[in-house]
Amino acid sequence: MTGLRERQRVRIQQAIQDAATRLFLASGFDAVSVNEIAAAAEVSKRTLFKYFPSKEDLVIGAFSDHRDELARVVLERGDAAPLDALERHFRAGLAGRDPVTGLDDRPPTLTFVAMVLSTPSLQARLLLYQTRAEQALTAALGGGASARLAAYQIFAAHRALADENRHHLTAGMSADERYPAAAEAAGHAFHLLRHGLGRLGAASQWGSE
Repeated sequence: MTGLRERQRVRIQQAIQDAATRLFLASGFDAVSVNEIAAAAEVSKRTLFKYFPSKEDLVIGAFSDHRDELARVVLERGDAAPLDALERHFRAGLAGRDPVTGLDDRPPTLTFVAMVLSTPSLQARLLLYQTRAEQALTAALGGGASARLAAYQIFAAHRALADENRHHLTAGMSADERYPAAAEAAGHAFHLLRHGLGRLGAASQWGSE
């Protein structure tokens, strides 16, 4: 019975999530009401809030599977160094056109990401999500001040790489066209993470001032 209830819970949650995503993509986040989402998912408003405490959670919930992803990569890396494992994981995401890498050029994905980045309430909720992900990675790296600094730098590099990829895709480049440069940029970013920003060179704006 426990397994049956869990499967039913997952089905209901996914039905609500799918209905919300369809409506948001069609009309935009602000134009869709919670009542409309509940009706589309064929559940009550009370049931919807049981699974998603706020309207924003219906969007950010799509990212939930990725929240502890980098922490898991580090914890399951075996004998590999953390940055080596994380770089392999990011490169695999690029090859697989994982939306998290910014290299997914499917129109629904581009529309969904644009909606998140243009809606203040979603940006605020995404920031909270990112903070929790950084905390999880900090713990996986051993905790403490050094691990926290490393975790924040790693996430900043991921965001910069994904943002650059999305910039090129929204400008009309296909994911396949962008992939070689995206892979090269990932290699450069992880090189900087390993060796520090001081390696950017004396002519760089990041030199001593």
